Amino acid sequence: MRLTGGRLRRAAVVGLALGLVALSAPAANSVALGAPAAGAANSTVADSTAGGSTVTDSTVGVVPSRVRDPWLWQATVGQRPAGPAALVFFTDRTRYFESTGVLVARDGAYRLIPIGIAEGHGLLSPDGRHYLRPQSGELLDLTTGRQHRTLKPGLHPFAWSPDGRRVLGTRSNDDSVISYGPDNQQLNDPEKPDDLLVVDPYQGTEQVVAAGTFAAHNQAAWSPGGDLVAVTGPPDVPAQLAERQRLVVVDPAGGGPRWQVDLGDRRTLAGPAAWHPDGRRLALLAFDGCAGPRCTAEQAAARTWRIEFLDTATGQAVGQALPAGTSASGIIGWRADDPILRYVSDTEQDTDRQALLAALSPDGGREVLVTTPVGSTDLMVPADLLTRAAFGGPEPRPSPFAAPLWVYLTLGVPTLLAIALIVRRTRRHRAATVPAPE
Repeated sequence: MRLTGGRLRRAAVVGLALGLVALSAPAANSVALGAPAAGAANSTVADSTAGGSTVTDSTVGVVPSRVRDPWLWQATVGQRPAGPAALVFFTDRTRYFESTGVLVARDGAYRLIPIGIAEGHGLLSPDGRHYLRPQSGELLDLTTGRQHRTLKPGLHPFAWSPDGRRVLGTRSNDDSVISYGPDNQQLNDPEKPDDLLVVDPYQGTEQVVAAGTFAAHNQAAWSPGGDLVAVTGPPDVPAQLAERQRLVVVDPAGGGPRWQVDLGDRRTLAGPAAWHPDGRRLALLAFDGCAGPRCTAEQAAARTWRIEFLDTATGQAVGQALPAGTSASGIIGWRADDPILRYVSDTEQDTDRQALLAALSPDGGREVLVTTPVGSTDLMVPADLLTRAAFGGPEPRPSPFAAPLWVYLTLGVPTLLAIALIVRRTRRHRAATVPAPE
C-alpha cells in the first residue's frame, strides 16, 4: 500500500516519538547490561523513603566489583537523580575534562557529580544518600538531585559520624592576603591555627573541638560510638615544613585531649575509618622509605606501607603490624577484623592513576574488592555497605540512554527537520508526476 503525504507524516511522527521514548527510558537497562552472576542473583536491597537506603542483612553484591568510565554525554545527578550510591569514584575522563565524581547507584545507573575548580573531593553520607561538598558546604541529595547550603564556606570535611548526623572537619583561619602598616609592620597573620569542627550539615550548626593547637589538620576519624575523635596534623609551622605530625584523641563534647603522641614524619592516622570496630585500637599508616619534604615523586611512590595499632585508652603501641604494600592511601572501613584500604597508584600523570579497594588479612594477604578504570584518582563506598561487607556485585555498564535533555534535543531536532524535508520533497514529487486533468 502506498503512503499518502498525510500517512507518511503520521508514520514519521510515530517513529520519532517511539525513538525518543526509547532514549528517555530510565537507565534501569544498565543493570541488565551488567546482570548479576548466578551466585549473587538472590541479593536484595530495600529502600526506605524517609532515610535513604537500607540494605538487608542478606544483601550481597550491592557494591560492584568493577566499574567503568561513563559516556561523555552521561547525565548529572541534578539532571536525572538515580538514588543512593553504591560507590562514587573520581576521574577526568568525562565531558568536563577535569576531576569529576561518578555516581554508581545501587541499581547500577551511572550519573556525574560535577566538581568546581579547586573544589576537591567531598564525602558520602553513611546511608549513601548525600554528598557533602568541601569548601562550599553544599549538601547534594543523590535521590532528588537537589542541592542546598547550610554550612559556612571553607569547611574541609574528614569523616561522617557513625549515626550520619554530624561531620568532623577543619576550617582554615589563615588570612589570604598579608597586609602591612605605615611602618612596614605586619597587620595580620597568614598562619593562624586552624579550627577542628563538628558540624551538622542538615541544620547548619557547628562546634569547635578543643583538640589543642594545630598549624593544620590532615586527617581525623570518629570512634565507633561517636564519643571520641582522633585527629592528626603538624602542631606548628616548623613541624608543618618538616612534615611531622601529632595525634590527639579528644572528646568532641568538651573536656580537652585524652592523650596525644608525636608521630614523626613516617606515621599518620590511617584514614576516616582508622578506629577499629571494637573501639580498643586505633590504626596508623606507617611507611619505610624516603621521608620529609625533599623526597622526589619517584621516592614517594616507592614507599612501602604497613598498618600499626595504638591502644585507644593509653596511646601505646599494641598488636602486630600488617603489611599494606605500596600506594596505600587509608582505611575506609572494616570487614570483621580485616581493614579495607583504598589504594591509588602513584604515577606522574593523574590520567594514568587507578583507584581500588582491597581487604588485608592478618597473614598479609590482599583481596581486591573493587576496581576502577585507569585515570581514577579516588574511590568511596557508603559506610552502611562497608559495615555489611556487601561486595562482589555485578559489573554494571553505564547506559548510553541515561543522557540529559540537551542530548535528546540535539538528536531530535535534526531528525524532525530531516523528516519535514523528506515529506516536502515527496509531496512535490507526487504533485509533479500527477497528470493534469483533461
